[in-house]
Amino acid sequence: MPGPPKKYLSLEAAAELVRDRDSLAVPLGPGQPAAFLHALGQRDRFDDLVVFAALLTDLFTVFTKPGVRLRSGFFGPVERGLLGAGHDVSFIPADFRQFEKIAREMQPRVMATSVAPLSDDGTFSLSLHAGATIDEFVRAGEDPDRLLVVEINPNLPRTFGLPPEFPHALPLDLVDVVVESNRRAFRLPAAEPSKLEQSIATHALQYIHDGCTLQTGIGGVPTKIAELLAAGNGGDYGIHSEMFTEGLWKLHQAGKVTNHKGIYDGFSITTFAVGSAELYSWLDGQDAVRFLPVGQVNSVEVISRCRNFVSINGALAVDLLGQMAADTVGPRQYSGIGGHFDFTFGAGFSQAGTSLICLPSTAEVGGERISRIGVDLPFGSAVTSPRHASDVIITEHGSAELSGKTVHERAAELIRIAHPDFREDLAETWQKRNRA
Repeated sequence: MPGPPKKYLSLEAAAELVRDRDSLAVPLGPGQPAAFLHALGQRDRFDDLVVFAALLTDLFTVFTKPGVRLRSGFFGPVERGLLGAGHDVSFIPADFRQFEKIAREMQPRVMATSVAPLSDDGTFSLSLHAGATIDEFVRAGEDPDRLLVVEINPNLPRTFGLPPEFPHALPLDLVDVVVESNRRAFRLPAAEPSKLEQSIATHALQYIHDGCTLQTGIGGVPTKIAELLAAGNGGDYGIHSEMFTEGLWKLHQAGKVTNHKGIYDGFSITTFAVGSAELYSWLDGQDAVRFLPVGQVNSVEVISRCRNFVSINGALAVDLLGQMAADTVGPRQYSGIGGHFDFTFGAGFSQAGTSLICLPSTAEVGGERISRIGVDLPFGSAVTSPRHASDVIITEHGSAELSGKTVHERAAELIRIAHPDFREDLAETWQKRNRA
């Protein structure tokens, strides 16, 4: 293995290479070079630093500095907190796949990412994140006027792509600057499902059978679904999921995953992973899981080629037409679009595929209980996935099968699974509107 070249710099020296007027892009969530971003926060100010990121994993003080503009493709608690505190944070409406195009058009002068330690072949594994940035990493590394920074962290697992087309690694020779960190990898252990979420998960099981290819998001419902599948008698599942979660790991541990999907057979396919230290330890050197760019993982054409695809996602609100709001709370940006539409829509093109949208029937807002199923979406809400993509909506009160139904049949199905306290009002309002 080659020894450390001169391109190895301290975090402080690397941070000084970012100009007072500059542009920077880092990956979503677990791919972020946390120590490098914290080092940037030691600078007092910038004249104009534009940063493209998504789902920040820490409160990086650089985004509180004068002259720094954060352009985020996916909000989390950190982005919401920064925005609420009056800092320059803006949301870019784009699904995860479009991040590739945004990065290409932005052409940030500095690209930075976290990586696992250097392998014997002279490459750095991109570890927990393939996402939308690898092509731009390569372009930055090949351009003498741009800067490619990698942050080595021994706490990150070494993971694989599908070379030669999808190597999921950067060669040392391509990298301009290497910094080192021993920070704990970002963790997000699986949430303990509530009784209500367990009820929703139980309703969802009727749509999952032997041989299905699964995509799950994060949260109590998909966690419980995975637990029930792992403990059940079924199996022969495939995994093709934007995010690799603790639940999908449990399916592997239970011997339920065979990955006879019809495409990328033999491998669980993902574009990023988030979970516990135990999950990361299992992923280290794990041949069964492969990390591909989001343009491939979230491709509707690729999803459609997976047999019996079942996507399991959530929503914040659904209207009686089947329109789904999953990233805004009224006019307030809450999260992001991610792969919601791609998987909700793409599942319908898979042979015998199904899209499941799981949500509690009510929510507490300002101490008042409201229905998440409404005649309309809450005022100011953005539609994350349109009505023609909706298939099966599930609450703790059952499932509403919308595909192939008329507008009025859809409304009746959704009213049936709304909370009993709201059904009469929903039905009356719907009828009055449609008599006008």
